[in-house]
Amino acid sequence: MIADLFASFAPIASSNFALDIIERTSSTPNTLRAVQLSLAPAFLLVGIGSILNVMVSRLTWIAGRIERLSDDEGAISAKVRGEIRWLTSRRMLARRAIMFATAAAVTISVVIAVLFSSVYIEMRLGTLVAVLWVLTMGLLITALSLFLRETLLAARGSNT
Repeated sequence: MIADLFASFAPIASSNFALDIIERTSSTPNTLRAVQLSLAPAFLLVGIGSILNVMVSRLTWIAGRIERLSDDEGAISAKVRGEIRWLTSRRMLARRAIMFATAAAVTISVVIAVLFSSVYIEMRLGTLVAVLWVLTMGLLITALSLFLRETLLAARGSNT
């Protein structure tokens, strides 16, 4: 794919390479089309960022609570050990949710770049965009499922 991308431009050794790039990207209608194609995934990226903000806030609270419980002087009671185990399970789920949501954000960023670039090159990239979009949705669904599991675990309580 990368080879096709470079093949669509003049060879780098040519002095016309820069001019060819400028000529391909100078069309205002093409630029507007590229921006329009990139808007929906850009809004999804904003949404993923908002979700990540909530997840990170929750993870920060969980980690702080574990720290406070672990820093208590003296022997830790069975009740506190049980709460730490419960919080550790929640922390693991929150971390995984953040990891998958971040992967979704990276993937949708690649979609935006590919969509924007596709206006200026002659390669057909529809299949790649579709695969990346489905991958993004899969990663996001996984992240939200993990976050749902964490919130359900939190709602049940530590049961200590």
